[in-house]
Amino acid sequence: MKAIEITSYGAPEVLRVAERPDPVAGADELLIRVAASGVNRPDVLQRKGHYPVPPGASDLPGLEVAGEIVSGDAAALAEAGFKVGDRVCALIAGGGYAELCVAPVAQCLPVPKGWSDLEAASLPETFFTVWSNVFERGRLQKGETLLIQGGSSGIGVTAIQIAKALGATVIVTAGSDDKCEACLKLGADHAINYRTSDFVEEAKKLTDGKGVDVVLDMVAGDYVAREVECLAEDGRLVIIAVQGGVKSEINAGLVLRRRLTITGSTLRPRPVAFKGAIARALREKVWPLLESGAIKPVIHGTFAAAGEPSGAAQAHALMESNQHIGKIVLTW
Repeated sequence: MKAIEITSYGAPEVLRVAERPDPVAGADELLIRVAASGVNRPDVLQRKGHYPVPPGASDLPGLEVAGEIVSGDAAALAEAGFKVGDRVCALIAGGGYAELCVAPVAQCLPVPKGWSDLEAASLPETFFTVWSNVFERGRLQKGETLLIQGGSSGIGVTAIQIAKALGATVIVTAGSDDKCEACLKLGADHAINYRTSDFVEEAKKLTDGKGVDVVLDMVAGDYVAREVECLAEDGRLVIIAVQGGVKSEINAGLVLRRRLTITGSTLRPRPVAFKGAIARALREKVWPLLESGAIKPVIHGTFAAAGEPSGAAQAHALMESNQHIGKIVLTW
């Protein structure tokens, strides 16, 4: 099969098309003929040498795919309601930048009715992440307010749509007026340009001084102290990335007085059983929203994975430019 390898750590150009042996599905796994692969920030970190591959995972980048089941563990397929020939999307621990990909059956979901494989490839990584962190760790409830840092990112556009569909008020930050406008069109109630406004002051104004109930943070660093300031009583701050650095200094008195929770998680190293539970929750609570059209795909650009120059390299360059709104997808 053709695959995209990281030939050495470095710039996007280190991503090259290579030939690899076809993978074989083992117990509780299936093999997907990949039609499209999602591109995510962790792929960029892995390419730079900053995101170690979990034990047992493929060294190829790629955390989500969509395509057709070509083989697999018959009993596991039957138990999940799948069969050879079905179209699925899957969350994986690596190996998604390839024409064939093995995935745990438990981490697969059917391609939503009315969605293409290309659109479905944009779902797993962000939807699993948002559900696990915003709704399970962050416990966001109907009627509460969610602040999303980076509303125009793949995670951001997913969080906006799910939170709105489930009855929350959504405030986002973004780095330009155009990105703010795009977030509002997706359903965000308010958008703050963090380059021209103080998101702490704006969040307090928009909530009449109460503060927000949940913050989804991909920045960390000095953002954490500011996010603590704009949380309401019993508020929850959920950190899912550290683009602004790993060290933070906070007002612990606010944490005590307002009974705040600061938490976070990474998804890639978690066990299959944990990810399988998220998949079941998504299928029950979110997949109907996809099929009804309440939540729509937001794809900024697509690239031919095996093209020359490497489509994967072009996709990574676009992601690092931070000019995209929504997801970036490779096609095979």
